[in-house]
Amino acid sequence: MPESAADVYARVVAQVGEGGRLPLPPVTDWETFPFEGDLHVRMVQPPEAAEAPRAGEGDQPCWRCANERENVIWRNDAWLVTSPPHPTGLPLVLSLETREHMDFLDLDDEMAADFGRVSSWLHRIMTYLPHVGRVHLNKWGDGSAHLHCFFLARPAGMPQTRGSFAALWDDILPPTPEDVWRADLHEVARKLANHDGEALV
Repeated sequence: MPESAADVYARVVAQVGEGGRLPLPPVTDWETFPFEGDLHVRMVQPPEAAEAPRAGEGDQPCWRCANERENVIWRNDAWLVTSPPHPTGLPLVLSLETREHMDFLDLDDEMAADFGRVSSWLHRIMTYLPHVGRVHLNKWGDGSAHLHCFFLARPAGMPQTRGSFAALWDDILPPTPEDVWRADLHEVARKLANHDGEALV
């Protein structure tokens, strides 16, 4: 059985004491780590009594439901592909989202298979854009009650952007030129619509 947050926190206190700081992890030596200089691990905070509700849970408003078409480049009956509102540092970052409030735990077998199909289409289309080295797929589920997985296209020939720090490099690198970014959004949406659904850009 996995440890509780209280158990994890107790391990931290046992190692460094109340108010102590854990040592930096060895990832700071990786060539992909974006930072250098004098760094410190933030102090680990004591656990909270309960998880905070996400957007769309309980009485929390849902931004996506109130803005059904905002930043959506493609959609079908069950899924949306969305972009950030403006270009970011990586060539392209997109999100595949459910139109309804659900997470992986809520997908029946048919919907799960559909996730696999649409994910494969999106991954393949983004990978074959010029100058894309790899497309990373990430899922963080703490912000919204809509299942949303991120697809991050990293530039070919730029090894510092490989791996798990690609999301940080996306925030650090200067934004992609807007005309290039919009052309890529259009291309991805058009090719997805060749499979199913409709392009909205």
